Amino acid sequence: MTATTEAFVPSTLRRGATRTTGKIVADLAFSAVLFVGTIVGVIALAALIWSIFDNGWARLAADPAAFLTGFVSRFPARAGIKVALVGSAYLMLLTALFCFPVGVGAAIYLEEFAPRNRVTNFVEANIANLAGVPSVVYGLLGLGIFARFLRMGPSLLAGALALGVMSLPVIIVAAREAIRAVPQSIRLGAYALGATKWQTVRRQVLPAALPGTLTGTILALSRAIGETAPLLVIGLPIVIFSLPNDVRDPVSALPLLIFDWTSRAQPAYAEAAAAASIVLLALLLAMNAMAIFLRNRYTIRW
Repeated sequence: MTATTEAFVPSTLRRGATRTTGKIVADLAFSAVLFVGTIVGVIALAALIWSIFDNGWARLAADPAAFLTGFVSRFPARAGIKVALVGSAYLMLLTALFCFPVGVGAAIYLEEFAPRNRVTNFVEANIANLAGVPSVVYGLLGLGIFARFLRMGPSLLAGALALGVMSLPVIIVAAREAIRAVPQSIRLGAYALGATKWQTVRRQVLPAALPGTLTGTILALSRAIGETAPLLVIGLPIVIFSLPNDVRDPVSALPLLIFDWTSRAQPAYAEAAAAASIVLLALLLAMNAMAIFLRNRYTIRW
């Protein structure tokens, strides 16, 4: 029995033409649920931002210099955020100094040098899972290891290390994706010219992957700057009246100060907390804008 010519004619059915009415209705219902969820999230975010600006803009605009450079006071009208703002800057600086080289180094090893075996797969899976662990778990880790076991106490160094450990998985994943995006032909060309593997990674792969790595690092730090739970669990002081002189000194941060002011009964403290939230939102937007600029400006289109 020979096959006829009609057996080899392509089907004229369009993609999705065999779907039943029930599948079409289910797809439409699922799309509607996703759309409604997105709209609800956007409306809730807009309402939250509007409430913050409505309560805190007048307090911030009245005397922004005094609010940004003033110290904490028991009089809400005189309270400022200088110590918490500087403390947040110190925390972000130490966090970046710790997690950036470690995260990039781990990404380079896992992507370029690590053998493909079960141990590597196990490590990679756990790194991806650690990126979604709640921040309070990292606070417990920092309390048990840095504050108590290493006897750092509730200090600037302990808080920065806890935030750094929390940011490490995100930086490693972002750096690995940036390294993986570099074409293999770049490596092969360097090898053909006599470069070693480390020279290829250091002079070709890493510079090409740096924009994506910096973007992931900034986004991880922008998450860390707004975290309150790890710092509270470690025991950093919520209210402090002096700037740290050493990494072993206690330090406060903007989220801790906002948490304290919102728990007080006076309405003026609520206004000050909203004004501090505006400053924190401005810092977050600035960091995200920097990440977008670096991505658009320095990303290489292969």
